[in-house]
Amino acid sequence: MKKLFMMAAIAAFGVSTSFAQNSFKVGANFALPIGDAGDYSSFSIGLDAAYLFEVSEKFQVGPAIGFTNAFGKTESVTILGNTLDFDYDDVQFVPIAAAARFMATEKFYLGADLGYALGVNDGNDGGFYYRPKVGYNFTDMIGANISYTGISADGGDFSTIGLGIEFSL
Repeated sequence: MKKLFMMAAIAAFGVSTSFAQNSFKVGANFALPIGDAGDYSSFSIGLDAAYLFEVSEKFQVGPAIGFTNAFGKTESVTILGNTLDFDYDDVQFVPIAAAARFMATEKFYLGADLGYALGVNDGNDGGFYYRPKVGYNFTDMIGANISYTGISADGGDFSTIGLGIEFSL
């Protein structure tokens, strides 16, 4: 198994260095929680980075990492004329993933990230991470995307719909 992994790593390195159109991407996103996440979070912001290797004229793959903070809601409950405020904690993740992009046209792309999101805050174990996205590159340096983010864990799901901006360095 170790030999197979080493051969795959060497092959991936060889393929990645033979193409000149590799790119480093950094981005930021704003997202609204949906499903269970909407019960305790009001919105989230995130930062992402990826290094994409061109494996063909229309297809790129590479590693991706990020940070997401979902801001906890404040809920008010009135009992016998007394109002009590309950503050939900922020939820934080560090997704580590494999990213893929398919350039449908020169400017328009479809993409997906698959991996694991590490839970940062107490009681957050993280879970399987997936993020399909649709993007548009305004220039060679600036693009925007719409994405769905899902993190599946034993205790439930964390899902958002987001809008992001991305810069190629």
